[in-house]
Amino acid sequence: MIQDNYNIPAQLTQLISSEQAYEYQVVPISEENKTLVLKCLNATEVLKQELEIILGRSISLVEDSKEHIKQYLSSNFRINTNGNSKAFSYSNDFLEQLLTTAKSIGSSDIHFETYENKCRVRFRLDGKLKEYYIISKEEYPIIINKLKIKSGLDISEKRLPQDGRITIKTNSEEFDIRVSSLPILHGEKLVLRILSKDADHIELRDLGLSVEELRIYKESIKKPNGIILISGPTGSGKTTTLYATLKLLNDDSTNILTIEDPIEYTLEGVNQVQLKENIGLDFSKTLRTFLRQDPDVIMVGEIRDAKTANMAIRAALTGHLVLSTIHTNSAWATVTRLVDMEIPPFLIASTLNVSVAQRLVRQLCHYCKTEQVADANDFPNSFIVPKELHHKSVSVGCDHCNYTGYQGRKAIYEIIPITKDLVLHIKNNTLEIDSYLKQQNIVTLKDNAIAMVKNGLTSIDEVYSLLI
Repeated sequence: MIQDNYNIPAQLTQLISSEQAYEYQVVPISEENKTLVLKCLNATEVLKQELEIILGRSISLVEDSKEHIKQYLSSNFRINTNGNSKAFSYSNDFLEQLLTTAKSIGSSDIHFETYENKCRVRFRLDGKLKEYYIISKEEYPIIINKLKIKSGLDISEKRLPQDGRITIKTNSEEFDIRVSSLPILHGEKLVLRILSKDADHIELRDLGLSVEELRIYKESIKKPNGIILISGPTGSGKTTTLYATLKLLNDDSTNILTIEDPIEYTLEGVNQVQLKENIGLDFSKTLRTFLRQDPDVIMVGEIRDAKTANMAIRAALTGHLVLSTIHTNSAWATVTRLVDMEIPPFLIASTLNVSVAQRLVRQLCHYCKTEQVADANDFPNSFIVPKELHHKSVSVGCDHCNYTGYQGRKAIYEIIPITKDLVLHIKNNTLEIDSYLKQQNIVTLKDNAIAMVKNGLTSIDEVYSLLI
């Protein structure tokens, strides 16, 4: 794992752009009496003078090895997919550059947070948050107001949460950002979700489904009516799976309608509606209208309550294919959740085609991962360690993965097709069916997680919560 002393505080990394850091092979390690201390390969007077001119401040140079400088750079100045570097100097166009930089390095969310003595910006990369910038208490409200204006929020309203949207256009791309404001103890917290506008690149076969899982799922969505439910926590890739499904179903002979909050991707040929609860345009009301729009396929962004669930059931009963997401921990828990919403079991049994649960798991960097002997103490107490699992792969960290030890994520699934036997279980309200699922060789999230560990694709730490 990366040593702690290779992590440079955000207030230092933002003092030098990563273009400058990589060009001159220097990294900031401290600030003493208004002098910026930089580690470098060769501490020459020429380098010192050039950096003082470029950065406009007094510089002190400290020599370090090439290997250490490389690790400092990789750990703190991320390179995006186009080969450009991550950071930039704090300037008047800080906000614009921050948004485009977050998108270019693959960040899914940007967090603006204020506390009693400091304000910071964190990026979520591969599911984990990392602090990238420190903002002064004086500048923070100015930046927040700029963001609120850009996203159409009321800057005078600081007591209630608000939601808005920003469209960013660059020379090479256009993307949307969903903005959520929240009043907190020391001001306002903003979370920006970066949305990919184009779904053309999403393919169901590329999402991580096994051959058998893909066969079962495709068989379920080919039915002319019924409900397809995908469960999982926020950020587990549910929406991506839904859009990949819609892309497969989308053709000139099919009328597809969606109600979403927010619209994360756009699909040519699909009629997409943005939820607007402030004017009464909610999931259940829109679903009711959809039924008068001669739909073949309906996608509901999320089943949040019994009212929406009942409308989805009604749509399925009247000959439509309905796709939606729901927040549960497993595929079978989706059935119990619907029962908790007081949906009659016989209606669930007659409309549910398939229940899917999914998670996103970080994959170990194949350049630097290493193998160790596995020990029973590495696993939860309740977990029975497979006899063949003698070794485990662990993260090390290198410049390829920015010394995180991980590179990219893979979706794992749990798919339960609703068979005739399961229909009887649901109708009889028999909700404890673990032994039945085992008999039917249903591959669970836990099974897929431990398979990734066996194959050396991820670490035990990454899937620990799924093994409990």
